[in-house]
Amino acid sequence: MIPFGKAKVVREGSALTVVGYGAVVQRALVAAKGLEESEGISVEVIDLRSLSPVDWDTIEASVRKTNRVIVAYEDAQSWATAPRLPPASRTSASRGSTRRSSAWRRPTPSSGTRPTSKDYILPQVEDLAQAMRELHAF
Repeated sequence: MIPFGKAKVVREGSALTVVGYGAVVQRALVAAKGLEESEGISVEVIDLRSLSPVDWDTIEASVRKTNRVIVAYEDAQSWATAPRLPPASRTSASRGSTRRSSAWRRPTPSSGTRPTSKDYILPQVEDLAQAMRELHAF
C-alpha cells in the first residue's frame, strides 16, 4: 500500500533534484541514469505520488542537499498543477536554482489516443537530460 501524501525518493543523488509525478518520473530516472553514466552528474529523483497533500518534508530535505531542483510534469506550463507546487518559492528560492520541464503548450491526449501522441507532447528523456545538464551547469 502506498502511504497517502508521502513522496518517494526513487533515486538517490547529490548534484540536483528532479521532483515529478506520473509518466515523467520513469523518463527522469532513465535520463538521470544516463547522465550519471556519461557525465558523472548525480541526480536525485522524487516521485510525489500525490499532489494533495504534498510531501514538503521529502522535497525540502532533497533540495537542502542538492541546492538545485527541476519540477518535471505532464501538464503544459500554462495550465499545469505542478507550478502550484512551487519548490521555487517554498524550498529553493533562498537556497538554489529551479527549473521546470513540462509538456508542450497543448492539451495532453487522453488514454484513448495513440501512445505516440502522448509521447510527442510529454517531456522526453533527452528533454529532461538537457534540463538536468543546464541546471547542473548553472
